[in-house]
Amino acid sequence: MYNSEAVRETAKMRVGLIGTGYAAKLRAEALLHDKRAYLIAIAGHQPENTAAFAKEHQTVALSSWQELVAREDVDLVIISTINRDHGAIARTALSQGKHVIVEYPLSVDAQEAEELVALAKAQNKLLHVEHIELLGGLHQALKQNLAKVGNVFYVSYSTINPQSPAPRKWTYNHEFFGFPLIGALSRLHRLTDLFGKVFSVNCHQRYWETDHQYYQTCFCTSQLCFSSGLLAQVVYGKGETIWQPERKFEVHGENGGLIFDGNTGFLIQAGETTPIEVGTRRGLFAKDTSMVLDHLFDGAPLYVTPEESLYTLKVADAAQTAAQTGLTVFMTDS
Repeated sequence: MYNSEAVRETAKMRVGLIGTGYAAKLRAEALLHDKRAYLIAIAGHQPENTAAFAKEHQTVALSSWQELVAREDVDLVIISTINRDHGAIARTALSQGKHVIVEYPLSVDAQEAEELVALAKAQNKLLHVEHIELLGGLHQALKQNLAKVGNVFYVSYSTINPQSPAPRKWTYNHEFFGFPLIGALSRLHRLTDLFGKVFSVNCHQRYWETDHQYYQTCFCTSQLCFSSGLLAQVVYGKGETIWQPERKFEVHGENGGLIFDGNTGFLIQAGETTPIEVGTRRGLFAKDTSMVLDHLFDGAPLYVTPEESLYTLKVADAAQTAAQTGLTVFMTDS
């Protein structure tokens, strides 16, 4: 492990931020309110947006992520930009001796992600893949109540988001976002965090195209068989040809069920239904940022490892292969 004593002696963690979107804004705000960090510079795709973002957050605007990563006065790089670029930026930052925070996925390519985890170890630098879904109220409520339903045999997780007209932005771009369950990796990561290793994967998905770069709708459904025998179905959809929003997580066990519909949760057992309080999803990027700084300065443990994120990415990669081939993909032990 890198030397947290040496980090503690540094007055400020000097941070470079890549991205100007929603996650980047929350990261910048968290850094401005933490005395341990100093936001050195920001890099984005659009010069006008980058300049405005830098002014708002009291930092310097740079023309490219390459320029930011090359700076000697940056200790920590936060990657909050399009999924396609995550791997290349993380590799360059780690190779130049920087700590790295990256919003999931670590890469849109599972092999590259595995190489990055190895590179971080070789460089003795932090590589933290954000998975704030694990910190949120829904996941915490699931963990607190899971034992009450006994042996779990079936899970269903559905997130469907109608949008009309579909926005022409990177989350609807094949290259920028990646395969749906890679780009939206948290849908699978909730399951692997709760239920462990996956034995086999099936998947079907389709797009309604706008042109060769952008789509108006995507719909993806995947079936996971876990090593425990648990069966899980994950549904992810967004865009114009979807008509009813849904955010629902169901857990069915031999002694009861857990049903979370939006922000409402229930424990259902024989003869009774008990409401479950579901905490907020607000403030999670700030919490993640603070936890990383706690880790770098004081050696405090983090809530997720890059290896755990990598494993889920391999499951998502198996889903992509299953969707492309129409075949069941069997996971190895890796």
